[in-house]
Amino acid sequence: MKQGIGHLVCGRRAKWLVLGLWVVVLFLTAPFAMKLTDAQDNDAASWLPGSAESTQVLELSKGFRPEQLPAVVVYARDSGLTAQDRAQITEDAARLRQLRDHGIRGAETRGPVYDRPADPRAAEILVPITMDEKGWKRIAPAVDSMRDVTGDGHGGLAVHITGPGGTSADFSKAFEGIDSTLLVSAMTVVIVMLLITYRSPTLLLVPLLAVIAALFTAQALIYFLAEYAGLTVNGQSAGILTVLVFGAGTDYALLLVARYREELRRHEDRHEAMARALHRAGPAVLASGATVVLSMLVLLVAEMNSTSGLGPVAAIGVAVALLAMMTLFPALLVIFGRWIFWPVIPHLGSADPTGRGIWARTGRGIARRPRTVWAVTALVLAVCSLGLIQLRAEGISNADAFTGKPDSIVGQEVAERYFPAGSGSPLVIVSDQAQARQVGRAVAGTEGVVPTSLGLPPGTRPVNDGKVLFEATLTDPADSEAAKQTVERVRDAVHAVPDADARVGGGTAGLIDMDRATTRDNVVIIPLVLAVVLLILSALLRALIAPLLLVGTVILSFTAALGLSALTFRHIFDYAGEATDFPLFVFVFLVALGIDYNIFLTTRIREEAARQGTRQGVITGLAATGAVITSAGLVLAGTFAALGTLPMVAFAEIGFAVALGVLIDTFVVRSVLVTSLFLDVGPKVWWPHRLARDDGGASARQSVSAGVSRSGE
Repeated sequence: MKQGIGHLVCGRRAKWLVLGLWVVVLFLTAPFAMKLTDAQDNDAASWLPGSAESTQVLELSKGFRPEQLPAVVVYARDSGLTAQDRAQITEDAARLRQLRDHGIRGAETRGPVYDRPADPRAAEILVPITMDEKGWKRIAPAVDSMRDVTGDGHGGLAVHITGPGGTSADFSKAFEGIDSTLLVSAMTVVIVMLLITYRSPTLLLVPLLAVIAALFTAQALIYFLAEYAGLTVNGQSAGILTVLVFGAGTDYALLLVARYREELRRHEDRHEAMARALHRAGPAVLASGATVVLSMLVLLVAEMNSTSGLGPVAAIGVAVALLAMMTLFPALLVIFGRWIFWPVIPHLGSADPTGRGIWARTGRGIARRPRTVWAVTALVLAVCSLGLIQLRAEGISNADAFTGKPDSIVGQEVAERYFPAGSGSPLVIVSDQAQARQVGRAVAGTEGVVPTSLGLPPGTRPVNDGKVLFEATLTDPADSEAAKQTVERVRDAVHAVPDADARVGGGTAGLIDMDRATTRDNVVIIPLVLAVVLLILSALLRALIAPLLLVGTVILSFTAALGLSALTFRHIFDYAGEATDFPLFVFVFLVALGIDYNIFLTTRIREEAARQGTRQGVITGLAATGAVITSAGLVLAGTFAALGTLPMVAFAEIGFAVALGVLIDTFVVRSVLVTSLFLDVGPKVWWPHRLARDDGGASARQSVSAGVSRSGE
């Protein structure tokens, strides 16, 4: 039996030790995995850039008052509010002032404010909600308590709860149950695909058990790091964690089972078969996992707190999935024995499928005219990439952020008809007290600011260092381009006041800072990820030409997926745009995960090239890995498509684009483009390794020629 990891995890006694260790780990970690939701930090600071001006204002404002999120109750009747309406609004305001539940600061309630004094058609009541360490969890219950007071309107009077508080409550409800929703969706996809791939109702249970064990272990580890080591986890990173562990873990299982099945046909002892499978497939699986882990860790250099926090969360998830698939999974397979493959059990001496089947025929067909094949394929992908001109990765407004239309968005549209559009999300300005008057005049005189809105919110007082905080209302919707331009003008104006040390924050300022940080992250992170992938491929293949070709194909696959996705979003789904971090996330996931299939294919080609020569090795490698890589691609695409079950456009777009990119990479790039490139370049693809010079001899070249000739008979 081969020594190394195979001997350690699948020996006659070792397999039981591995199983026992994992049972203990699960017993200890499962209770803490359930607590990961409680450790999530979804307040504004966990998403904003760490050093941005809006983040500084957010921190400074805590010295004046607890962090607050204003919810706005909007009443409207197009024909004009009746006396009964106004009496109800006044009564509701009095009752809202009595609320103390879920962080509502009823005593600081402001309003009602009417759109016009003589014949009002609408009214607003602003209710602050305290956002402490439990703020995100209490925001939805707080809004529900307010709705218990106000009702949903009757007799033609429309009542909505909007503003940052109302919108955040709808986002909170959208994230509610995200872990269970994605878990069920991903598990369903995996079960269906494993049934199709293995055609075995018994075998699918083994990778499923290993993946679930990996997910629980990863969630528990991340919980401990979030609680005691300051790791930032939010709803986005927790959701992506589930998808990554299921997708990557199942992929590694498929790749390992394919090699194990081959070895079972060659060896009577299943322990030896698994040891050899791990010995031969293990390096490729480890390299794939290392690529994903290191690519995710590159996200740590991001300025966006949400992006940098995702890096270690995703890396931990993939690392634990890799560990489970290299230890628990093979141990379980060996414990169950050959019968687990029922009804298609691989017996000793059964036929090797690498010389027949659709992928063997595909390889021989491409070998006839490889240069024509890769040139046409690259051209088609380049044409698909032209869809990038339709990409609008400039941010998504609140109104376009949901796949449906929740009450807060309806309320926002109603409020904008009667009040200054930015009334629910004010600018927040902090300055030195001595220059506060000059700063206030500068803000009030800026185009796009309601001059009469400037003032101190209730409870505001100067702090010890002589700072003062005040707010101002924008005339345009807080998430509009016009509002962002107003904030830029306000910042220019207050920064020009001598010795004021004035800073401008608030929701709109946060959007500006996020856009800038994301643009910077795109420029920095994408090249770093490419460098990581290139280094790992070079070390694994001990070559330079092959890694460069593979990275080039991955880039082409990414641009094609992004272009086709943009066209689909514009003309089929009718999405208004994409988040500014959309290209970055799609790139990282596609490159880090999509390179798995190229690694598995090219390592098998290299193995076969040492025996048969490069060209015959390409055909054999494609035939041996084609089915399993296709299955793995379908599983990964399906798990990312599960993000579309969430009612948020940003998640749906990432899920669609990554799923599409994985399918392109699986069926076009890996099976056609990479294969034809390697066939055309030939042995030189391994330069500077000796395989570039000693390529298996003339017999290998004759064998591929004979194979091609036979395929044409």
